[in-house]
Amino acid sequence: MDPLHCRFCQSALQYSFADLNTSPLSNSYLEAGQLNKKEAYYPLHAYVCSACFLVQLQEFETPQEIFSDYAYFSSYSESWLQHAENYTQMMLKRFALNAQSQVIEIASNDGYLLQFFHQQGIPVLGIEPAANVAQVAIAKGIPTQVQFFGCDTVRQSKSQTPLADLLVANNVLAHVPDLNDFVAALTLVLKPQGIMTIEVPHLLSLIQGKQFDTIYHEHFSYFSLTTLQAVFKAQQFEIFDVDRLSTHGGSLRLYVQHQSTGTQPLSHNVKDILAVEAQAGLLEVSTYTSFHQQIMQVKLELLQFFIDSKKQNKRIAAYGAPAKGNTLLNYCGIGTDFIDFTVDRSPHKQGRFLPGSRIPIYAPERIKEEKPDYLFILPWNLTSEIRAQNAYIHEWGGTFVTAVPSLSVFS
Repeated sequence: MDPLHCRFCQSALQYSFADLNTSPLSNSYLEAGQLNKKEAYYPLHAYVCSACFLVQLQEFETPQEIFSDYAYFSSYSESWLQHAENYTQMMLKRFALNAQSQVIEIASNDGYLLQFFHQQGIPVLGIEPAANVAQVAIAKGIPTQVQFFGCDTVRQSKSQTPLADLLVANNVLAHVPDLNDFVAALTLVLKPQGIMTIEVPHLLSLIQGKQFDTIYHEHFSYFSLTTLQAVFKAQQFEIFDVDRLSTHGGSLRLYVQHQSTGTQPLSHNVKDILAVEAQAGLLEVSTYTSFHQQIMQVKLELLQFFIDSKKQNKRIAAYGAPAKGNTLLNYCGIGTDFIDFTVDRSPHKQGRFLPGSRIPIYAPERIKEEKPDYLFILPWNLTSEIRAQNAYIHEWGGTFVTAVPSLSVFS
């Protein structure tokens, strides 16, 4: 078999980061009529590049296959909407955006973010590959181009795509297999003195928080600031500031400008976070190769809890149908033998079944009807929000459970 090569620097990939066996695509939710049909499973094995320290998966399905009709709609999370609104207010103030400014978001989803700029009278444009999701944004009055973002598509739509004063790319960089082409395309739509902000889950948080369930086929890459600095420098971009965020279990927000024409001063935050990563061992291959043993501990703890609970005839339901939950369930071998059902606020997932585990997805009202003893929170990054929304489970003695970074049972 031909050796795998790094999607950024083309070095041979020799070191394993996390081998999660095989799994279906995490967002390939099933309809009832598909339950008697075979699902496609793919290896879920992350490697680390010893040259640039990019953690990455092999590409088995194209982005067109994964994202053209997508089940994730950002607006069903109240905390994510609040995050978007707070970001909007901060950008307006920090960079003095006004009615003459142009804001463009790549992978704009259902308009969850651009709606807040739109409400302030600022021209916006979304670029979103999933037609079903983009239509929701368009219905909100958010102009949206339905296309995959890359150098070819940008050049083809140049006459319809304005240049951005603020270019936003939240949680999309991980989703692109051709990393260099995507970043090169960003140079084509950002004004000479424009600002770009990019949010990505932080690899350091993934490692320290044992967040192996955030590894799934739709995420081709997992980033440290160390690697990101090299990726953007290769396309003549400069990261001039970085924020550490709590979103998605720990993320980075990069502030980026053209290296030659940008005017923003360099913040000490960049140097500080690079130093934190070095201190944590992100420049040492051994830090990555030792991660798999930590994953095994999470798996064993969770399986033991489920086995003990079932021996006591406890009923277990789950909350949420996120991609990360599907990685966790499939890697741990958990299905309807342990979890009776899950619920999700998104009507686009209700009535369907989780891939692999085939656990049925209902509306949240099902919890009150069934009164499970344990409610297993799959999107652990939204635990506070979900816990507040479902505090009523205490009425029958119900208890919450999370598995990452370690098993936690709480009221």
